[in-house]
Amino acid sequence: MPKTNSKHYSEWKIAKRLYFSEENSRRSSRPAVRVALGGIIIGVMVMILAIGVVVGFKQEISQKVAGFGSHIQVVNFENNSTYELHPIRVNDSVLASLKEIEHVTHVSTFATKPGIIKTDSTFQGVVVKGTDYWDYFVQNIVEGELPKEANDVLLSTELARLLSLKVGDDLLCYFVDENLRVRKLKITGLYNTCMLEMDKLYVLSNVELVRQLNKWEEGQVSGIEVLVDDLEYLDETTEAVYFATANKQDADGNLWYTQNLRQLNPQIFGWLDLLDMNVIIIILLMLCVSGFSIITGLVILIMDSVRLIGTLKALGANNAFVRRIFIYQSWMLIGKGIIWGNILGIGLCVIQYFTHAIPLDAATYYVNYVPIDFSIGWWILLNIGTLLVSWLILLAPSAIVTKISPAKVMQFE
Repeated sequence: MPKTNSKHYSEWKIAKRLYFSEENSRRSSRPAVRVALGGIIIGVMVMILAIGVVVGFKQEISQKVAGFGSHIQVVNFENNSTYELHPIRVNDSVLASLKEIEHVTHVSTFATKPGIIKTDSTFQGVVVKGTDYWDYFVQNIVEGELPKEANDVLLSTELARLLSLKVGDDLLCYFVDENLRVRKLKITGLYNTCMLEMDKLYVLSNVELVRQLNKWEEGQVSGIEVLVDDLEYLDETTEAVYFATANKQDADGNLWYTQNLRQLNPQIFGWLDLLDMNVIIIILLMLCVSGFSIITGLVILIMDSVRLIGTLKALGANNAFVRRIFIYQSWMLIGKGIIWGNILGIGLCVIQYFTHAIPLDAATYYVNYVPIDFSIGWWILLNIGTLLVSWLILLAPSAIVTKISPAKVMQFE
């Protein structure tokens, strides 16, 4: 057998001829090998789909939650969990300093006021939220336009359905302070985010309207909302905002408190974290399926080539030489499976991304279709991990060739 640098090439050449030869295609083991190939393809495809769906879910839900409350909020330290917030006094210099923080893309103020909308037939508790940032809701308006006048509001399609209201209608909203007050508001548009709990809760307006409802002075708001460019830096940016605002008093002597959307919505993000565990379980199961397929395929290839192994050993080939031939042959099977798994997995992700072919119940999942967000980083790690696991799995069954004796092979001829 060759002992030069061309030795591995010789092994590879033999493996290639065995894999692609016409005689090999007629072997009885080919159906079993095809089943093994199918297992690898399905395993890789399902892993790609699982990661794409979970990353898509997390991205989509995070965007929706941030649309209602931003990524980071700065509010009065004395506030509790209700929507009746103590005001803070904010000036332009504070907003400008927060915009200078790395990864911050937008800073604006907001104000909230709990109320009750009453119609002739029913009533509904709501929170009127005044905001200066409309980019998210512009994407989700289904009818009408954004508020322009002082008493204009944006209503969700869910609230409009519950209260039998439409664009252009006036509504009466009641507010309870020391005395019961009522304000007539006009619906200028309807939005739908599929976050039904939040859609039923929020009525959107400009900050000035809510400031009037709260009887606050100019510059007083419920808090500051901060958006970041990447959720990977959320904790880091939250800390930076905290240190920029902590232990500082505004003109009224109020201390400020910083929270991010994970802290403000622990139940939603707890549910999303469970999805990560589901993906890990799916990946482990698919690796087991792929691993079993690889082992089965290699064992079948070896058992179907016992005569060849005996002949090579009789000609002087050592165990390592023969073993590498079948490892290379298995690598061709694995490579083919990974390539086709990637093609099918990425293809299905692309189809779902552009067509939204698979629907979901928005009341349960907060979206009306399966979201897809393809991550290049995750895709690279998945393929590298699959190749590494495949290489480790090949070591054990390939050792079978060391047990095959030329004498015994000749004996059974």
